[in-house]
Amino acid sequence: MHGVVGKPPGAAANAVATSKIMLLMLVAMTGVAPISLYMLVPALPVLATTFGGDISVAQMTVSLYMVGIACSQLIMGPLSDKFGRRPVLLAGLALMVVASIGCSLAQTLPQLIAARFLQALGGATGMVVSRAIIRDLYSRDRISSMISLVIAVMMMAQMLSALVGGLLETAFGWRAIFYFITVASLSVAVLIALALPETRRVRSQSSSFRGDIGSLIRNRAFIGYVLCQVLASQIIFVFAGGGPYIVVTQMGRTTAEYGAWFAATGFAYLIGNVFCVRFAPRQSLERLIWFGLALQFAGALLNLVFSITGTNQAPVWLFGTQMIVMVANAFVMNNAAGAISVRPEAAGTASGAMGFLQQGIGALVSQFGAYLGGHSTTTLPLTAAVFALSIACASAMFFLVPRRTVVVSEELIEKAEEEDKGML
Repeated sequence: MHGVVGKPPGAAANAVATSKIMLLMLVAMTGVAPISLYMLVPALPVLATTFGGDISVAQMTVSLYMVGIACSQLIMGPLSDKFGRRPVLLAGLALMVVASIGCSLAQTLPQLIAARFLQALGGATGMVVSRAIIRDLYSRDRISSMISLVIAVMMMAQMLSALVGGLLETAFGWRAIFYFITVASLSVAVLIALALPETRRVRSQSSSFRGDIGSLIRNRAFIGYVLCQVLASQIIFVFAGGGPYIVVTQMGRTTAEYGAWFAATGFAYLIGNVFCVRFAPRQSLERLIWFGLALQFAGALLNLVFSITGTNQAPVWLFGTQMIVMVANAFVMNNAAGAISVRPEAAGTASGAMGFLQQGIGALVSQFGAYLGGHSTTTLPLTAAVFALSIACASAMFFLVPRRTVVVSEELIEKAEEEDKGML
């Protein structure tokens, strides 16, 4: 069967690899944490009013949630390599269920903030373990296709999460958001417990966390892929940090209009994922990354030129060009996830390291983007930062990742397409 490499424990793991239930499980475990993040955003002003606190304190329910996601990536990945994907994933989801109940019962903002951190710590387990499971079940050149497929489906739900959160808060109050999250996370845990077989590869006797980290750090390809993926993700964070200030303060537009334009960039990223799914069976992983890097550089350069000439002082130009960057960004990020293929038995550790760096650095870069957008009178500083990141991203790939030639057979293409059709 195409896509499955090695022999994960149990015949059920092989049987489920190309099933629709596997796609559902991967989407559910990947999306439960980010969807829970965005569902609460519309209720932040209500939280500040309810608990008599400042909006900046209420904002910590979001910022510390992101810190929890970053910490979870670093902790849960190595644990899944040592103890298996299923037990670690179920333990993380159990923590999320308990923390979600704690959020719904919180009587003060500090209690809610602490519970939200634990909620993220448990929920983000699915983000890191899902990538490791994909590496367990699929060949190296099918990984980007599967990750793209999962993200494409997940983003459709994620784009609606803020709307659902707002409707729940308006109709039933902010605690209803956490009732919903509790039921959703419990449902995901039950689905995983009933349908997901253990997929972790057999580890050697001498394998250890320290050994895994050491072997990954010494591998140039791993470092190159990680830097490429992390730097590409920072383009999203820096633009998201500075975008609101530019649109609302510099351009004098409404927050609602900014939200619509930001959603458009998210849709562009979704389109990029769809194209990745379509083209991955026909092209090598490296070729798709370089296509994305070239398109990303072109879009960033075009936006920089528009900033220098003053053309993109209207949202349609600034965000229209950024949409090109976002389509390319999907190619770069999803295919650079090939870093988890460098050492298959340490896929969880590699996935966790990538996620931790992406989220941890992203928290700082988003603040930097906010500074550029809030302390400037033009779009030039922000677009220059995006352009610099696109160059750094390409440099990591060029100088660190060895060249590799892959011949893709017609039979491989046909089988891959049949697999994608079956899962969709």
